[in-house]
Parts: sequence; C-alpha cells; structure tokens
Amino acid sequence: MSPTFDQILGIVQQALTPYSAVLATAEWWFINRDLFGRVRLIAPAAQQAALEASEAFRALTRDLSEPLGAHGYPADVIVLFEDEPETVLDGTTAFELDGFPGVRVVDRLASESDWGHVAEVSTGPPRIVFHGIKGGVGRSTAIAVTAAVLAERGHRVIVVDLDLASPGLSSTLLPIARRPKHGVVDWLVEDLVDNGDVVLDSMVTRSGFESAGEIIVVPAHGDSPGEYLAKLGRVWMPKLTPTGREKWARRLNRMLGALETRWRPDVVLVDSRSGIDDISAACVTELGALRVLMFTTDAPQTWEGYRILFDHWRRTGSVTCIRERLQCVGAAMPSVDEARDFLALREMSWSLFVEGVYDEIPVPSEGSQDDDFFSYDVGDRLGPHFPWQVRWDRAFLNIAAWHEAFGVLDGKVIDASFGPVIDGISALIVEHHSGAPTIDKEGL
Repeated sequence: MSPTFDQILGIVQQALTPYSAVLATAEWWFINRDLFGRVRLIAPAAQQAALEASEAFRALTRDLSEPLGAHGYPADVIVLFEDEPETVLDGTTAFELDGFPGVRVVDRLASESDWGHVAEVSTGPPRIVFHGIKGGVGRSTAIAVTAAVLAERGHRVIVVDLDLASPGLSSTLLPIARRPKHGVVDWLVEDLVDNGDVVLDSMVTRSGFESAGEIIVVPAHGDSPGEYLAKLGRVWMPKLTPTGREKWARRLNRMLGALETRWRPDVVLVDSRSGIDDISAACVTELGALRVLMFTTDAPQTWEGYRILFDHWRRTGSVTCIRERLQCVGAAMPSVDEARDFLALREMSWSLFVEGVYDEIPVPSEGSQDDDFFSYDVGDRLGPHFPWQVRWDRAFLNIAAWHEAFGVLDGKVIDASFGPVIDGISALIVEHHSGAPTIDKEGL
C-alpha cells in the first residue's frame, strides 16, 4: 500500500540512514516536496558526475524511490541537480531533516504565505495583530474598545481590517456617512497595475470619536463594496516587477508602510482572519508584528489549532523568531467561577507553551547559568502563556455599532473587561516610543 503524506519524511529518513557516506560527498542536499507532495532529492551540479558514477548512490535512489510509492519518482529521475542552493530555495523556507545535518526539506506550496517565515519586527510604529484560531471570541470587539481607550489616552491609532473574507470593522467602527470610498482590497488590486497611490488617501477615514487622540480606520472595503468577490479573487496575486515576483504578503507590508508614513500613527492594530489559513499566516508572521495576541478559549479545538501551529514553528526552526512576540489572551472569560476558569485556561496555555515554545531547562550543574533559556513558570505574569484576561459583560452583548457606544459605556466596565489587553498594549507603545505620543490632526 502506498504511504500517505504524513509518512513521507519518516520514509526518507529510513531510506537515507544507510547512506551517510554518500550524503557526505556532497556539500548540500535538499528534500524537495512539490505542489503535489511528491519527493525528489536535489544535489549540487558540481557533484553530479561523481555521484552518478557511484554504485552506492544508485542504490540510494532505488531504496528511496520504491517505499515512497505515489509520493516518489522512478529511481532514474528522483534526483535533480542544481548549481546553487539559493536556486532551490527561491523564496521558500527550509528546515533541517531530523538526524541529517546538511539535508534540508523544502516545501513547494500552492500558497505563497509561509507560517515558517517570520519577518523582522517592523521599524515603524508598533503593529499589534489580533488573531484567534476560532472566530466568535470577541476579537473585533476587543480591537474597537482598545482603539477607543488608546485614543482617549492621546494616541493616534490606525485600525486595519485584514479579515478580508469576512469584513466587519467598518460597520463596527464607522457610521455609514463616514465610510471611505475604498478599502484594503481596492489597494491590493490597484497595486497590481501600479495604481495603488490613487486609492491610498480614499481608503482611510477618522472614526469621528471625540478624544485627545484619534482612530483612523482602514476597512476591508469602501462605502460600496463594488465587485468585491472579483477583487477578492485577485488580492492574493503576486506582483510582477522588473526585479521578479513580489508575493502578496510583501505587498501588504508595503501598503502598511505607506499608511504609516502618511498618517504617522503611534500604533497599528490589525484584525487578522481567524484560523491557520493564508491570510492569517501573512498577518501573524509576515507583517513584522511587535506582538501577536492569541485569542483563546478553553476549548479542545483552540488548543489543537495552536498545537499544530506551534509544532510547525518548532519543526521549521522558526519558533525562536516568533515566541517573544506571542501573547495569550483569555477571550470572553465568564464571570461565574471566574477564578477557577482562569486557572484552567492558564494551565492549558502553559502546557501548550512548554510543549511547543519554551526551552527545556536541563538540571543545573555547578557553575552553570540558565539566563539564556526562554521559559516561564506557570504563575509568571511576564510569560507569554499568562493570559491577558478579557471578562465577559452583558453591557457589550447588544452593541452592534461601536461608533454609537463610544463615550457612553462606563469606563469602569471597560477597564474591568478589557483592562489587561489595553494596559498591555499601552505599555508596548510607551516602551516602543520611549515618550509621550504626539498628535498632529492635520491632513485627514
């Protein structure tokens, strides 16, 4: 019986184990899994003649081809040769095959978004991504309330709706009369034909909420969605440029950079699509977020989704690049048995981080130091596993349009429900800017 996709790497490891001497003759090797999940070896072209003359190499190709079944190629074509490793990578990421130093796995995906590639933190204003494995956990409400309170504290806040397949922030934060003509989807489509600047100024608007600061909203679409589905089918396109292909996540980064340059915000709040699809990947790993808020409920589906994600980060070696940016958020915590439910959530979150993110601290020896380990005790409030608690309150139950509720809700209720999230983001802003925010309300 032919193996399935999840068995591929185990079969490759078993097949390569007897051939360490062959592997040592080449400077580098790649295990290439193509779009269909079929496997080839890739080796340096400079070693091609010597390898093909080796009986051991020919045996390796046979022993690899046969057990892979439908996921392999015939032995005589299962190895490709390339001049440089950069040609093989070509914008993808690779991770080392367990137990085989120098042998890396490359995945060719239909999607260009890559959970394994973590961009450096943006050098502009801090970007905070609100993300959740499951929808319906109050993520958009948390963004709206956080934006309002930060604006009251004097900050200029940009709120960007990147939940493009399920847009809603414009109706939440903006009355109909204040909605801009265009939105994120329009910019992404126009940018494909070098026309993005035409809509840059008409895709943002002030919320109208009176405060010491201001909220600038960038919705998914404008006051009239227009041919939204036709546009949505094009936003993921890479852009062809004189220097090559620019994938859509990089285009998204460029859009944010243009907005930040134009409006000079103190902070950018990004509403990511829930789940672990392509949009979420771009928001979480490729926008240079200073912090990714992981909205979490104590449900098996939530923990399983994050476990899949953490496992991928650990396997690809990118976990060390993202872990300091993560922050668990206990979403919509009920008021009944609040302490018990919080402790249960904290315990599950800590277990998840211990399993997939935190370093395993060895038993200390005499004179050893453990300062370099990234790990936190279950009760350590500084750990990313320690939930920023969002308490459920009936006052928020029937609020459909936050632009009508700003200034009406009791500040004590807001603080009781969203205080940890708001205060946590406030601290990040102060730390990032190292000073009080300044507001220049000219231009919009």
